[in-house]
Amino acid sequence: MNALAGRFAARTVRVKAPGKVNVSLDVGPLRPDGYHSVASVYLAVSLYEEVAATSTEAPGITISISQDSTLDLDGVDIPLDEKNLAYRAAAIMADVSEHPTGVHLEITKRVPVAGGMGGGSADAAATLVACDALWNSGLSRDELAHLAAELGADVPFSLLGGTAVGLGLGDELSPALAKAQTDWVLVAADYGLPTPEVYHTLDRLRDAEGVDAPEPEAVDPKILQALRSGDADALSRVLVNDLQRASIELAPALRDTLGIGESHGAIAGIVSGSGPTVALLTHSPAAAESLAEDLLHYGLTAIAVHGPVHGARIISDTLL
Repeated sequence: MNALAGRFAARTVRVKAPGKVNVSLDVGPLRPDGYHSVASVYLAVSLYEEVAATSTEAPGITISISQDSTLDLDGVDIPLDEKNLAYRAAAIMADVSEHPTGVHLEITKRVPVAGGMGGGSADAAATLVACDALWNSGLSRDELAHLAAELGADVPFSLLGGTAVGLGLGDELSPALAKAQTDWVLVAADYGLPTPEVYHTLDRLRDAEGVDAPEPEAVDPKILQALRSGDADALSRVLVNDLQRASIELAPALRDTLGIGESHGAIAGIVSGSGPTVALLTHSPAAAESLAEDLLHYGLTAIAVHGPVHGARIISDTLL
């Protein structure tokens, strides 16, 4: 008898998935269910989370954060249990797979945590793709997207990548054929802004002003035209984020970051999603690199990126 027969063979599937910038975000009024309808244009950018899913002989799901993470995670509370979206993604995949093993997820963090760029959602999207391959589930991209929608509004987009319009709660995605590159500098904060608190602040500001926000039904077509052409100047004139003033109300330093960016050559700036990450639009990759370097002198954490980029993809599949 072969002495190796029956030995457990571990396998690691590594997947990367992008963070996103909300190029536009129109927010409707508070709904009876406590949510807000939105109309948004999502742009996947070249700042990636990575998840390495390794099969384990012991059952269950475990998580660790890689030492290769480029973020300063001191004092950042990243749950390593079912509160983590990646854990929940693995659990969902185990439920639909015929022969799941135990799995260990090692997450490499590069997208700012609680920064309005969907880093946790990218982890979940990467985990879906990794576990699908690890357990030979054979799910189609549409089936994975359906599972992604169960995990949160931003997860389907990180799976899809590219450029997309999001309606409803942001999870009703329509791919936008906008492949021309735009170049940005992302400025990360050393703190997070809880998304519910930002939305609550927007509601409070609107109530104080007596503003009745309309239900958003579509995005401004000029945004999509600018993205399709890669016309950064045209895009700079139509950037919008209804949450931005609420984010600045909670974190006034964001106004300074936007001002510094524009004074050093950014065409325009916007708070990404609920913040506090700031996205600064530039004319070219060289301009983005130069701006990022300038901002470092102010003690800001800045990185040049571009978009659109592809969604969650396998980058290695290894038998151990």
